[in-house]
Amino acid sequence: GFFMIEMKQLSKSFGNHQVLKDLNLTIPTGRIFGLIGPNGSGKSTLLRIMAGIVQPDAGIITFDGQSVYENEAVKSNILLISDDPYYFFHATIKDMKAFYQVFYPEFDEAIYQRYLRIFQLNEKSRIQNFSKGMKRQAILCIALAISPKYLFLDEAFDGLDPMMRLILKKELAKLMEEKQMTV
Repeated sequence: GFFMIEMKQLSKSFGNHQVLKDLNLTIPTGRIFGLIGPNGSGKSTLLRIMAGIVQPDAGIITFDGQSVYENEAVKSNILLISDDPYYFFHATIKDMKAFYQVFYPEFDEAIYQRYLRIFQLNEKSRIQNFSKGMKRQAILCIALAISPKYLFLDEAFDGLDPMMRLILKKELAKLMEEKQMTV
């Protein structure tokens, strides 16, 4: 089959500001692919289009030959962890886990518990009290337990200390091998 993300002539503007213009890109399955560019160069917008949250003005994006926008079957294989991870006010890590489990029934409790131990987090703690790095770790516990086919990380290592970055890189490599995950 296809097994890749394909973008053809993708364009997106916000008002008079063109963020993406005629972007053509193919990302093979099971790879780590990085987007590099200055702030405001369209990296986050591209990730949001790839996750099916934002619709491009022109062009097409497909996952293994299927369109992502308003396609629940494709979206259930995709997880975007944005630069400022979303959580409910007063939510604990456990609350957010329950929220994500609704959309990602493949959630693996054993993997989740393992990462809570690795990151030394208490799932009953309220996320709003966390530092940026701890918020990132909390959401990563959930993301890695979901281990979607496509994991999109916006500012993947932001707020993580060198040791945690190393752990995350090792764990991502492991999941890519085990689950053919594309990051």
